[in-house]
Amino acid sequence: MPPDAQVTTIAHVIQQAVAPVFLIAGIGSMLGVLTNRFGRIVDRARRLEEQLADTQVPLPAHTEHLDVLGRRARLIHWAIGFCAICALLICTVVMILFVGALLDLNFASGVALLFIMAMSSFILGLLCFLREIHLAISHLRIGPVR
Repeated sequence: MPPDAQVTTIAHVIQQAVAPVFLIAGIGSMLGVLTNRFGRIVDRARRLEEQLADTQVPLPAHTEHLDVLGRRARLIHWAIGFCAICALLICTVVMILFVGALLDLNFASGVALLFIMAMSSFILGLLCFLREIHLAISHLRIGPVR
């Protein structure tokens, strides 16, 4: 292949890789949101555990709240895992696009399958995130405790 054709091919692959790279940036932002929520859940659980350690008799509300925080943390953990897997699969798609161009191979089916897997993983991560938000809202208390 003449050098000019190789440059054109690589330029075309870079154009194809731009959308997945933007997707990786969006997933990175989502991971930031998820890890911040996870940190807040952990901090809140630690404060409640300290309060429980200071009391002689555990209050049912405290133990119930800790249970909810544990369930929320597990959901966020799963969401983070699914989103990280999605990002890894998208990175693999970009890599395969370049390898296919350099070796003049057609990996269209593999790229499509990896992209479908990535989107499926992202959907699962978003579903875990939505479930965590639902759990948080359903146990939200605003105002004085009665």
